Amino acid sequence: MSKKPIIVFEGIEGSGKSLHINSVSNFLKSKKIKFIKIREPGGSINSEKIRKLILNDNSNFEKYTDLLLYLAARSENVATIKKNKGIKIILIDRFVDSTIAYQHYGMGLNLKIINDINKLLLGKIKVNFTFLNLVNKINMAQRLSKRKKLNRYDKFKSLFYARVQKGFIKIANKNPNKYLKINSNLDINVNKKIIISKIAKLI
Repeated sequence: MSKKPIIVFEGIEGSGKSLHINSVSNFLKSKKIKFIKIREPGGSINSEKIRKLILNDNSNFEKYTDLLLYLAARSENVATIKKNKGIKIILIDRFVDSTIAYQHYGMGLNLKIINDINKLLLGKIKVNFTFLNLVNKINMAQRLSKRKKLNRYDKFKSLFYARVQKGFIKIANKNPNKYLKINSNLDINVNKKIIISKIAKLI
């Protein structure tokens, strides 16, 4: 394991991934450890522009248009990842697994196309470890109801999120040594300790 790993936080809406990546950021700051944090879609000036298009309530893209926009946003982040790879810890809020889980398992798009474009974009970039945050539909709905503003991807039917979450689990099960499943239905502070403990071992 690289001491400057690429660490990804995955999960469906309301699973706590963004909360935990912020918790890890605060931990690394307290230890004066250099890191960068990226979110997808987003993370750079151009990628944030694409994010606004994707998540806008007025957007009504075809499924493959959505996919290509996500991958275009990722393309804008690759230079940042390459620049910092091996120099700083890289934390990413959603990455390749999200594209596969949402666009393939959720929307039924061709997996080979997704994999081929990702391979083209990423080259030798590889994720070292992934925290997969899992949540039941009741807690997901409750957490989404507390958000001040919902985007387009917060408004799918529960069956869609169920397919996506099952997709995430299938991905994780293929390479269990590089994933840690977090039960986000448990107390937040319990999960924070589990994640920080793992982070300490990874770095």
